[in-house]
Parts: sequence; structure tokens; C-alpha cells
Amino acid sequence: MTIRAVLFDFGGVYTASPFAVFIEAAAELGAEPERVLGHVFGPYDRDTDHPWHRLERGELSLLDARREIMARAAEDGLAFDPLAILARMAQGGGGARAAVVETTRRIRRRGLRTALVTNNAREFGAGWRSLLPLDELFDAVIDSSEVGVRKPDPAIFALALGALGDVDPSHAVFLDDFHGNVDAARRLGMHGLLVEEDPAAALAELDRLLA
Repeated sequence: MTIRAVLFDFGGVYTASPFAVFIEAAAELGAEPERVLGHVFGPYDRDTDHPWHRLERGELSLLDARREIMARAAEDGLAFDPLAILARMAQGGGGARAAVVETTRRIRRRGLRTALVTNNAREFGAGWRSLLPLDELFDAVIDSSEVGVRKPDPAIFALALGALGDVDPSHAVFLDDFHGNVDAARRLGMHGLLVEEDPAAALAELDRLLA
């Protein structure tokens, strides 16, 4: 088995997962986490017309997505501002995870190709891009809001593999903190690694695959 490329998610891999702050908020609201996560992110293992999915495909502005999400939640008896909850991540002061950054540097020194494949909002671009030396770490950066397609759509993985030199999926590894995205990569023939709150186990498995 020859691995030629490693693809990384951003949130939940290089930083804490955005899902975590909504799970905390759900407890404060006295609601089940799945209920709050469903209103904010929709069925995240599928690509639908949910406002957050349209936001990540660049079809909807952040403020319009916020308004639609708050309206959906209100119909379910919940009152919260998803942007205020997301802001807690910045207030926590947590930057990029040093272990993941160093692993990426080590992979690059070995001559492997690397890509960042992120579901994101256009309005968040300046903020998250400032957390990583993108040109140093990655041969390609695929932002869903720029390319108009989001994980788990296989088209976004095809874009990334093509940008890395038409790497065959069987020669690539993908790391993500969401089961549905990892499963989508595996269905394409990629090696998928799920990143937990502590990324150490996934990084160790990555080292094993690359050995």
C-alpha cells in the first residue's frame, strides 16, 4: 500500500469541533443535543437544502442562514442565536492544535501531497485562514463555499484529489471529526480516519498507515 496524499478537515481536526459548543449550549437550553444540532446543521451526513448546507455551498449568506435557523428553532420552542454560540470558540482562545500542525509538516517533509478540505462559510474565511500557514502546510485548499460543493458529496473529494495531481483514492488518507464525512471518503476507496476530541489516536493511526 502506497500513500501519496493526506487530506485534512479543518474544524474538529486542526481546532476544536464546532459541534462541541452547540452540545454545551443544548445543555444550557435544557434540550437534547441532537435537537439543537439538527436545527443548526441539519442532517450533516447528507447534502440537502438546509440553510447551513446552502451556506456551506456559498448559496446563502451567513445572516440569511442565521435567520432561517433561528426561525426553525423557534417553531420548535427553542430560542438561541447560532452565531453567538459559535463565537464561544473564539472566546476560548484556542488556536490550531500544535500536534496536528507538526504532523502535517512532517508529512510534507516526506514528500507527500496534502490538502485541506473544509465545509465552511465564506464569511468565516479570513478568521479560520489566519490560524494556519496554509501555503506552508497544503498543496491545495478546498473550501466548500468557494467551490459550491460540500462534504459528504463525493465531488468535493474528487476536486481535492484532482488538485493534488489526480491521486487515486486508494492512495489517499482523509481525516475528519464527523463520521458521515469519513464514511463518504471510505466509500470512494480512501483510507478514512475519524478524529476524536483528542486527535492523538487518529495521528498515531496515520503514522501507522504511512510507515
